[in-house]
Amino acid sequence: MAPRLQLEKAAWRWVETVKPEEISQEHIDLAYRINLPACKRGSCRRNCKGNPNCLVAIGEQAWLGEIDENTFHNIDDPNSERRDKNTFVGLTNLGATCYVNTFLQVWFHNLELRRILYQCHNPRAQEHNTESDYEPQSICEHLQYLFALLQNSNRKYIDPSGLVKALGLDTGQQQDAQEFSKLFLSLLEDTLSKQKNTTLQNVIQQQFCGQFSYVTVCNQCGRSSALPSRFYELELNIQGHKNLTECVTEFLKEEKLDGENRYFCESCQSKQSATRRIKLHSLPPTLNLQLMRFVFDRQTGHKKKLNTFISFPEQLDMGPFLEGKPDQTCVYELSAVLIHRGVSAYSGHYIAHVKDARTGDWYKFNDEEIEKMEGKKLQLGIEEDIAETAKSQTRKPKCSKGYHCSRNAYMLVYKAQEEENSDPSWTNVEVPAFLQRLVDQDNHKFEEWCSEMADMRKQSVDKGKAKHEEVKELFELLPTRDGEPYEFVPLDWLKKWLDDSTATKEIDNGHFLCSHGKLHPDKVGDSKRVSQQAAQLLYERYGGGPRLDGSSLCRECVGQRCRVLRLKNQLNEDYKEVSNLVKRSPSGEGFWVGKASLRSWRQLALDQLEEDEHKTKHGNVQTNGEGLHGNSKEFGPELSEGTEDEMKTFNEDVVCSHGGLTILETERKLVSPDVWTKLRAYFPKAPEFTQSQEACQKCLTLEQEEKDNEAVSKMMALDQKNQLPNLFHEKNRPTLAKWPQGTEVLYVVPLFFVDEWKKFIRRPTKSSPVSNVGNTLLLCPHGGFMFTYDSLIHGDAQHSPLAQRMGRDQQTLHCRSANQHPLHERGHAHRRHHEVHNSA
Repeated sequence: MAPRLQLEKAAWRWVETVKPEEISQEHIDLAYRINLPACKRGSCRRNCKGNPNCLVAIGEQAWLGEIDENTFHNIDDPNSERRDKNTFVGLTNLGATCYVNTFLQVWFHNLELRRILYQCHNPRAQEHNTESDYEPQSICEHLQYLFALLQNSNRKYIDPSGLVKALGLDTGQQQDAQEFSKLFLSLLEDTLSKQKNTTLQNVIQQQFCGQFSYVTVCNQCGRSSALPSRFYELELNIQGHKNLTECVTEFLKEEKLDGENRYFCESCQSKQSATRRIKLHSLPPTLNLQLMRFVFDRQTGHKKKLNTFISFPEQLDMGPFLEGKPDQTCVYELSAVLIHRGVSAYSGHYIAHVKDARTGDWYKFNDEEIEKMEGKKLQLGIEEDIAETAKSQTRKPKCSKGYHCSRNAYMLVYKAQEEENSDPSWTNVEVPAFLQRLVDQDNHKFEEWCSEMADMRKQSVDKGKAKHEEVKELFELLPTRDGEPYEFVPLDWLKKWLDDSTATKEIDNGHFLCSHGKLHPDKVGDSKRVSQQAAQLLYERYGGGPRLDGSSLCRECVGQRCRVLRLKNQLNEDYKEVSNLVKRSPSGEGFWVGKASLRSWRQLALDQLEEDEHKTKHGNVQTNGEGLHGNSKEFGPELSEGTEDEMKTFNEDVVCSHGGLTILETERKLVSPDVWTKLRAYFPKAPEFTQSQEACQKCLTLEQEEKDNEAVSKMMALDQKNQLPNLFHEKNRPTLAKWPQGTEVLYVVPLFFVDEWKKFIRRPTKSSPVSNVGNTLLLCPHGGFMFTYDSLIHGDAQHSPLAQRMGRDQQTLHCRSANQHPLHERGHAHRRHHEVHNSA
């Protein structure tokens, strides 16, 4: 289909040969594009807005044919939030809390810690009414409830925000993971120490605490001193090392104390060189090894991450490192590896690989996502694929059987082998009844939510299917066949009707109406012509109106548009003809036209015709023009006067304020009846004045009165100038320092008064006579004079350009209301802008 502008021109091409009074129904149908061919499906990429019969690409593609019911809703399957059988429960990442989630999963899989936590006294949970939500308070209560949910929840993942909030952590900022581990275990130990059950008081120490001592030997006297200490994790330096054994060996190696770092020996009672080393005495059942990947960089002043590959065994024999027990076997099994993905110490992502103590299977815990490893083996996989520069790329070393290699592991958790095998029933950890009751309550809420989401999905699907059937039914009825009744429906409404994401409102044709209450010709491009049968069904289901059928085609608007377009086509020819005719003297009685209007009539007519042509809102069409443009001088120099900018309608520049013909003949020109006839066609409501029509009598009377007033003002000014020549010419002015002879009193008047009086004398016809001296300007709020006598002589007032003095012989102005203010030789007054004049 042709573009919209081409369809617009084709719809009105007939106006070139048809006058407004000759318009037939055929022309009206052409203007409203009734007989344009409808576009076939698939022929238009976009809907043809210029063709009311094009019903293609308005959104129908989504409804025709078979539709997957999932397109009728945007609700995910609630079962996707359900925990799979024989899998663990994940934890929601609250923003930057992945490091917290990894530790929680590791501690949850510590069966002894979980078993002991379940035994903690919790009267709040035991007495809780299941009709309301359970809200833990202490850290122990939060951890208890969280572990119970991780064990028996039906959810795929749970929200740890309660515990995170209780810990006071910022969910948007990633904390130091290693420091968090220390602080949390310390906090948990402090919380459990307050339990009445002694078994619970020491569970953290029993599970994680080992013993070592710092042994210092004096080089001078050989005295040995030991400082015993407890540890919950061993912090191992990895810089310069390749495997875990080297890291532990360096941790225990001997250190020399000399120079400024010498040791104070109590036997020698002085600082002496010495050696110091760490001796391991006992190890806990759960051995936490912190690989110090995040170190302080002295050059930058910030932490940095060491991406060094470190190999570590699945079985770790710590016997050789125990002091005094070189032959003792102390074997640990790898139970968890905590990973930091990323090259920076301040960003990245934390995940955990944890071994299930019951089955021996390895799982990867990545917040909400949990993945079971195949073959019951630890598989670090893509956890080692971090982004790095070409310079820092290093090849992963080969690992022996039973060993793993990582450059992202920052914590290793080992479990003592004999601890696991000591009791066959140690893997069975049951959730206490009071906690299970809370878990059941949460599971019930989850099932209700799943049911609600399923119902919402079903409702959306049912609604979508019903809409699908409706669209298929009605869309087939929309096209209009030749000779059948039809109606117009807004295109935007049809698009919204076919857009399932928006609620369908009633049909509104109100903004399509012209001033005659019918369909405006300019709005046909924004509407679609549909069969009356389809329109009837749409109005029955959705309501609205007014309905626009075949009788709503507006003959008046089509006739007006025809007139406008014909005048627009004729404008250039008429302009040339008027330009030639106006240069000739009119024969017979002519018509008065404003010179400004005559200079600008073409642009004014063009503006008015374009406004009429594009008018899309209902309202009466103005035909006299609004605003003028252009500065054509084709009518000769006699038309050069006048200001078009002040004119609003054609020929208003010959209309006076009383509505009559202006008396200013220089602003109007006489034109022939032929010229006026052509202008009248474009401006039928323009003011009309014939040659024989007299100018406005009121304006003539006012003009004569103005001339008389000017004569009186001239006589008055001349009389006052003759009476006060010295004041007008600034001659023989009196001064306070030297009074005129025979003068006892000087008078003061404002300089503003003198200036205004001089203006009137110089230009009596342009200025008004002075009627008041206005000495109130020289008074203070109390009614006294603003200046003192001394200030007038010695102060700033004597140099003030705003004051003059006037002698008595000069005080002959015709100002009856002037307030005289005399200045006596020893008098006192206040100071203000003034003039002094000697008295008569």
